Amino acid sequence: MSLPATQVPGVYHRRFGDVLVTALSDGYVEMGYDIFREFSREDVDRMMARDHRISPPRISVNCFLLRGPTGTALIDCGSQDKFGPTAGKLFANLAAAGVAPAEIEHVLLTHCHPDHSCGLTDAASGRRLFPNATVIVNRKEMAHWFSDEAMARANERQRERYFGWAREQVGPYRAGHLRCAEDGDEVLPGVTLVECAGHTPGHSTYFLCSQGRRMIVWGDLAHVPEIQVARPEVSMSFDHDPDMAAASRMTLLRRIHDEGMLVAGMHIHFPGLGYLVREGTGYRVATEQWQFEIR
Repeated sequence: MSLPATQVPGVYHRRFGDVLVTALSDGYVEMGYDIFREFSREDVDRMMARDHRISPPRISVNCFLLRGPTGTALIDCGSQDKFGPTAGKLFANLAAAGVAPAEIEHVLLTHCHPDHSCGLTDAASGRRLFPNATVIVNRKEMAHWFSDEAMARANERQRERYFGWAREQVGPYRAGHLRCAEDGDEVLPGVTLVECAGHTPGHSTYFLCSQGRRMIVWGDLAHVPEIQVARPEVSMSFDHDPDMAAASRMTLLRRIHDEGMLVAGMHIHFPGLGYLVREGTGYRVATEQWQFEIR
């Protein structure tokens, strides 16, 4: 008897009003303890063990496809080949969902870190991997990652992995295939960019409103939900402004909870959908139950 070596495709459909939201897994990345700023190894182990999670953390990477009045839009596009064999699965899962990259009309970026934007371009050839798409991104992201002055102030790793890769990936779209947006702009019908700066200078979330309901695709509001949703003040070593990131997270988590929004999270364990529940001084993500029918 031959046993399977891999899982079924990472594709999950969910209707939200008149929009079909499809979660697409890009895989996952194994991380170390040093990703946390001023948070001990013992604290990490304790909080991960509470939910029977791997420690140091394994971070899921998700992208979300929208189809409906929005057209065909993809929010974030994964990591391609930047994080090894456990990641870079977006294009395989997009194919499993029956969608060709050429069908994507818009790619909305929450920010220009490699696990969110490195699926845009083939690095070797400079070819746009979404040939018919317009990339939509916060204007502050472009101003930062394409600033030579900011790049000169960065360390060597940041220059290569953040500035270099952002320019390599977004650059081929700048001539006629890029649209910069501001905080509060309705970038597509029913989709509004809401800035949540700190993790990067232009880190953004996207609010989706349909038939009187609201959900949020929250980007990197939380990298490790078991920790940063429960302890919103805990920031990451790769936050551009850790204190601002924590303040933005606390403000937005409160709003999400108080308004009862459905959450789609890039680093919530696949399929990355759920609701916030108040727990002590923080929250937890109550993941939405899987359902067979698409409704």
